[in-house]
Amino acid sequence: MRKTRIMIAEDEGLVARDMELMIKSLGFEAIAVVSSGEEALTQAVDLKPDLILMDIVLKGAVDGIEASLILWEKHHIPVIYVTAYADDAILKRARMTDPFGYILKPFDERELKISIEIALFKAAMEKKLRDREEWLSALLKNVKEAVIALDANGRVTFMNPFAEKLVGWGQAEALDKTLAEILRTADFQDQEPDKLHEVVLYSKNGPPFQAEMQRSSFHLEDSTHGSIVVFRDISERKRSEEEIRQSWSKLRQALEGAIRAIATTIEIKDQYTAGHQRRVSKLSCAIAREMGLPVSQQEGIKVAGDIHDIGKIYVPTEILSKPGELSPMEFAIIKMHPQLGHDILKKIEFPWPIAQIVLQHHERFNGSGYPAGLKNDDILVEARIISVSDTVEAMSSHRPYRPSLSLEEAMNEVDRNKGRLYDPHVAELCLKVLRQKNGTVFQEGD
Repeated sequence: MRKTRIMIAEDEGLVARDMELMIKSLGFEAIAVVSSGEEALTQAVDLKPDLILMDIVLKGAVDGIEASLILWEKHHIPVIYVTAYADDAILKRARMTDPFGYILKPFDERELKISIEIALFKAAMEKKLRDREEWLSALLKNVKEAVIALDANGRVTFMNPFAEKLVGWGQAEALDKTLAEILRTADFQDQEPDKLHEVVLYSKNGPPFQAEMQRSSFHLEDSTHGSIVVFRDISERKRSEEEIRQSWSKLRQALEGAIRAIATTIEIKDQYTAGHQRRVSKLSCAIAREMGLPVSQQEGIKVAGDIHDIGKIYVPTEILSKPGELSPMEFAIIKMHPQLGHDILKKIEFPWPIAQIVLQHHERFNGSGYPAGLKNDDILVEARIISVSDTVEAMSSHRPYRPSLSLEEAMNEVDRNKGRLYDPHVAELCLKVLRQKNGTVFQEGD
């Protein structure tokens, strides 16, 4: 096991010799004896002792206290003062260097051993703390986000290179300044701790930039406390988000224009259903809002409602506008329009299942609908909503084969068949919307 290596700085030869013998008898290694502060500094750099026993009064211009300061601050070598002087002035100077021990001459082996062991333990703890601080500093310097540490008074104690680059302040010039002084923004004290906030920050010389910022407090066991502020420049992200928003807005407008064109094409072909799809869409959206469906799902219902009869474009006009009762063959052709609509729409990549909704809008809750005879929850909720709206609007509008019925009769039809033909929850909400609006849901915006 390696022995502790100790250097002696003592200008009295006999005292130095006694100290050397004591060190050896205690099981330590005496690696050098010097008599001046200058010699102590030179030898310490070369020999790198674990500890120095330092007399305060030495030969030369550098005394033990001055040498001790340099040895610890530059080389992290601990020092124990060994001196015959104990006046207040010397004690005051010695205390200011935060020594690892202070022994008054004369002393015995036991006293020396205790002082050495305490000093070595303290030096080991200091080294651990220093290593930890260096590791933390290196970590923070390499973090790809701006980090600023503040003391209990909100003044800067540390900035990593990313923070220096963003705010335009070097750490040296930012030390002891407040965060508001170096960032020139709103009072950070009003921000909720540990929560991300979007703020506009001003660098020292550059333009303002948008940032995402988080402030967290810390409390250490030694009662030290302060806060860490972490932030990042999100200007580029914001620009990208705005570009995406504008692109989506343009795509949305194009999509809505295409849907309107499709709906108009259908209505031109069948004059009796002009406005039918639009009115079904409005009632369906009102039901969806009442149901509390997400806004995105409501948007899908609007689109599906606007074009749910697109398959009728393949149905001959003479069948659509026939004033009398349809033959079984003609009705079979009519019943093909959900499948035809699905086949048209399935190739379009909507953000909603539009083709499936159109395919299922004539399915019935008890399985008696078409084209697949689906039941209950096997039918998309969007299709269940449009199914009820389609029934109410169709019954209360004029058709070639019958005059329009009253809205009350249409509502009675839904009420009688809720739970059988129609989803009971959807049917109840439909009736609620119609009662609240007294049927005007069909006219809004027309």
